[in-house]
Amino acid sequence: METNSSKMKLKLDVNITEAGYEANNATIKNIQIQIRPGELVGLIGPNGAGKSTTIKTIMSITPYRVGHVDIGGQSGTYAYVPEQPIYYDYFTLWEHLWFVASVNGINVEQFEQRAEKLLIKFKLVDQKHHYPSSFSKGMKQKLMLIIAFMLEPDLFIVDEPFVGLDPQATLDFLELLDDARAEGAGVLMSTHMLDTAERICNSFVLIHQGKVMASGTLAEIIHVSKLSEGATLFDCFQSLTVDVMSC
Repeated sequence: METNSSKMKLKLDVNITEAGYEANNATIKNIQIQIRPGELVGLIGPNGAGKSTTIKTIMSITPYRVGHVDIGGQSGTYAYVPEQPIYYDYFTLWEHLWFVASVNGINVEQFEQRAEKLLIKFKLVDQKHHYPSSFSKGMKQKLMLIIAFMLEPDLFIVDEPFVGLDPQATLDFLELLDDARAEGAGVLMSTHMLDTAERICNSFVLIHQGKVMASGTLAEIIHVSKLSEGATLFDCFQSLTVDVMSC
């Protein structure tokens, strides 16, 4: 049985009975996700499975929700990295960073220290005074990642972060994520890259048709999938989703 003290350590505690974009018209049902300090949970599922709706519900964007979401207690903070980068045409890269820092109460000294370090890490120093509208998809994605890491949140909610990133940027991102996790941050990551997810995630939540098909460690997912030891996450994904679709 989980004690009150162990629940206090959760970076994310989600228990969604049902949620969607219209009242009494649920898109997802019975979604449970728990993330502890330093834990990386992969949110896995095919297109249209309900991953984005789950993320939007966690962020209180969906208009209809029955259930509760608790991010790190009452004072918990999170940073969201969307699949499609969001930016202002009239802000330079640096102005984006300063705007987010000022809104979140980061003082000038902290801002400059964090921002410069991250710009160096992602090799965007020469573009700091350029407008993101001229950036490649990968550079825009780096901007989103820099903003997230600059905030030093309790929880990262990351939607398809690898899209557009080159191999070096991917390695840089994962290194920074490891550092944040070592400091106690939790991570919820939605991704289609099952081989990468299998390598970096502590556990998984597999969603299909708006419901959780399986959750837990890879070993637990393999057991639910009724596959042999040594099966991959892709094998489990295929087994569970094909079985449902054939019913």
